[in-house]
Amino acid sequence: MTTGVAPLLIEFVSGTSLLQERDRPSQLAIVRNGPPGTFVLFGDGLRVSLPTDQIVSASDTGGHVRVGFGGMAFAGEADGRLVFHRVRELHPEVELSPDRSHTMFLEGRWLKAVYERGLLVWAR
Repeated sequence: MTTGVAPLLIEFVSGTSLLQERDRPSQLAIVRNGPPGTFVLFGDGLRVSLPTDQIVSASDTGGHVRVGFGGMAFAGEADGRLVFHRVRELHPEVELSPDRSHTMFLEGRWLKAVYERGLLVWAR
């Protein structure tokens, strides 16, 4: 986690919580598996995966999830979903999963607000 304003901050709706899986050490040599998962949990049981390797801050205090991403940018809306693109990597290539997504789609109804560099760029 870093201090200051994250390049991209997403606030999810009220009633959400954060699940961050723990890294599980293994005796086996697992190469380019990526970091453990990070999920937003909704009251109805929905579980939404986030790109853990891009997260620079995350909390669920105050009754909703707030996640800061270091290398993602808001690209707009398409068919009711908000679109975010990976614009830079935060970790060396050897630490990242080759199957990682370069675009993140989130339903607008899941979100409360989106900020880029501290400025509100989308709100419900």
